[in-house]
Formats: sequence, C-alpha cells, structure tokens
Amino acid sequence: MLSRLRMILAIPELRQKFVITLILLAVYRMGFSIPLPFVNQEEFAATFKKLQQQQGIGQVMQAVALLSASRLGNATIFGLGIMPYISASIIFQLLGQVYPPLEQLQKEGESGRKKINEYTRYATVLICLGQSYFWINMLASGRLGGGLILEDYNTFFFQIIATITMTAGTLLLMWIGEQIDEYGVGNGISLLIMAGILAQMPAAGLELLRPALNGGGIGLGTAAGIDKLMPLAVLFVAVVLAVIAITQAQRRIPIQSAKHVRGRRVLGGQMQFLPLRVNQAGVMPIIFASSLLMIPAAAITWSRSLFPENAVLVTLDSAFNGGGRGLLYNLFYVALIYFFCYFWTSITFNPKDMAENLKDYGSFVPGYRPGSHTEKYLDQVMVRITYVGAGFLALIAITPTVIASSMDISYMVASFYGGTGLLIVVSVALDLVQKIDSHLVMRNKPGLLDSDAS
Repeated sequence: MLSRLRMILAIPELRQKFVITLILLAVYRMGFSIPLPFVNQEEFAATFKKLQQQQGIGQVMQAVALLSASRLGNATIFGLGIMPYISASIIFQLLGQVYPPLEQLQKEGESGRKKINEYTRYATVLICLGQSYFWINMLASGRLGGGLILEDYNTFFFQIIATITMTAGTLLLMWIGEQIDEYGVGNGISLLIMAGILAQMPAAGLELLRPALNGGGIGLGTAAGIDKLMPLAVLFVAVVLAVIAITQAQRRIPIQSAKHVRGRRVLGGQMQFLPLRVNQAGVMPIIFASSLLMIPAAAITWSRSLFPENAVLVTLDSAFNGGGRGLLYNLFYVALIYFFCYFWTSITFNPKDMAENLKDYGSFVPGYRPGSHTEKYLDQVMVRITYVGAGFLALIAITPTVIASSMDISYMVASFYGGTGLLIVVSVALDLVQKIDSHLVMRNKPGLLDSDAS
C-alpha cells in the first residue's frame, strides 16, 4: 500500500490534485468554526442538545445533517450545508425527463451541460434564500426556544443579513465542490458529503465507548463490553464488504457485433458484453425515501407536542417512533425505496434508446431480433435486477434501526452500519479509486488494485 501511495505522489499532476483537494476540504471543515452572527451560541447549543435527545426530532436532525454535509446543532455560516444545491440538481435532472427544452439541452453535450449547471446555480440561490430566511425566522420567533437570537439584533434587518450570510456559505460550498471537480480529484459535492459523514465518526466512537471511559470497563456484560464491541466490529466489516459487492455487481448481457467486409478484410463479429448495474439507482432511492418520510415523522412529533393525550397521535408516534424504529415507518421506508428504485432506473436507463443504438452499430443480443425484441428483453432484465438491488438497499436502510433496537446503542452509532451514510462513503471511495486508476493508466502505471503495482 505504501508503494502504491509513493507511486501516486511521484506523479506531479496527481500530487497537485491531491494537495488542492485536501486544502479545499480543510476550508470546508474550517467553516464550521465560523459562527453565524447575532445568534446566542450558548443558548443555541443548549436548546439543540435538548432537541437531539428527543428521539423523533433528534433522528430527523441527524438525517438532515447527513444528507446536507452540515451540522444543524452548530449555528455557523455553513448551517444549510450543500442540500440546496443537491435539491436544485435533482429538480433539473427530473425536469430534463419531462420538459422538452431541458431534454434538448441534455442532448447537446458539454455546452448543454454548462447551461444546465448555470440554471442550477440560480435555482440554488433562490432555494438558499428561502430556506435560510425560514430557519432564521424560526430561531427569532422563539418556536424552538427563547433567547436564541441576541436581543439587540432580533430585528428584520439583521434577519436579512443572517439570511444572506447563510446563503453565501452554501454558495461557497458549491464553489468548493466545483473547484474540486475542476482542479482536484474525485467528485467535489460527493467528497464534501463524505467528509461531513466521516467527521461524525469520532463523536460516534466516543459515545459508544463512553460507558467504559466513565469507569464501566469493557468486561463481559457491561454497557461497552467486549461481547458487544466484537460483534459490532465484525458486523461493520461484513456490511462494508456487502455494500462494495452490490455496488460493483453487474449483469453482463452478451452482445454480438455483425461482420463487415472492408476490401479484403473482415471486421466485427466479436462477442462483447453490455454491463447493467444491479444497483442502477445508486443511493438516490434512500435519499428520496428518507427525505420524504421526514415530513410525516416531524408532523406527528409536532402534533403530539400540541395534543399529547390524543390517542391517534400517540399510536402513530409509537408506530413511526419519529426517527425510524417503528414497524410502520420501516414498512413505508421499504415500500418507498422500491418505488424510487424503479422510478429512478426508468429515468436513467432507456431500453429503447439502447436497443436503437445497438441496431445502428450493427450489434445484437444473441437470440433476440434487433429493435423492439431487444428493447423488451433489456427492459425485463432491468426489472429483475432492479428488484434485487432495491431489496439490498432496503436491507441496508433498515440495518441501523435493527442494530440500534437489538443491541441497545444510539442511532448515531448504528447509522455507520448501514443507511445513506455508509452507501455514500463506500460509493464515493470507489469512485475516487476509479478516478485515480484512470490517471495511472493514462501514464502506463499499474492501477491501485493491480497485484503487480509497485
């Protein structure tokens, strides 16, 4: 491993890309130490510590922070994280499938992509302004607790300044992500989210070991005993290996190219493979499902705070359990993951276009006629493998809930054993390795995973 690292750092261009990426990620982390002006930081920290201890609201806050590369418990300039930019990107990606002008821009190649990115930035600014003003106004109104905004600054003018500050913070994160894309290594936005997730690992580990640090020891039967830590370590390795396997899994469709005679030479006739990913939708179904379920979970928690004795709300709160430990919540979670898996796959994978492209290039699937028959076959294959991929995503999504309930550990610790966070970290890490491998191959160097690397 050290020889591979030395080989990478010996390439000036790759070394420069790594340095730039690390500097920009350091700037991203430093932003969480810059407090938002006019906010009473001590009162804010105390209030959110109480909110995080409430099972429903606390887990919703953890989910939002996980998906946005932010920390809602800290009133900083990066309070919104990168979620507004992700939301705008998803909106335009979905509109590109139903709005003809955007669909045409997507087909124009690099120029169309730049135009869509420009529209995405404008939409990000509008979303940021709306979300940041709503957030500051909620702090100022006292609905989360009194004294969160310093008394001398609790005016509309200073609310606007704080709104602009938070918007500027998100736009800075967007710029950092784009600079990593341009001059660094890896996908900038994904690396920011990954860095935010990994930054929570020390706190999760400390919370897991806190009983032992407080004098409980690690003996058998204790809160942080070896009989609990060892199964957690083995389970973590097993889940990571399973995520890597399903992320890399493919269904390879055999493709036969037709023979062409060019003068005295016969070209084509070779057997190739069309790789179809089992997890075609990636992490998007879990993001959509968890984001959508935040709405009823938060609404039930808020409604019960107003009507604590209402039998229906008590039942729903017990079933959903606010953050995802209830049976009803998990059933809805799994159903939405399956729905969004098929929905996202239908957007990103078009069997008709693929069948037409194979026909145009003179290739065909053995046993199936080019055109509609090939299209139907590819669609059937994708439906079947998507079912398997959705089942795996559902299993990974509910793993933290099962671990937290069965082993009596906090949801923050259990979230590193599955769910969106683990999928994002593994996916970004694999993408980073592939990008480094491509740089090495371009320079006739062995890849990171090659056995003959030296």
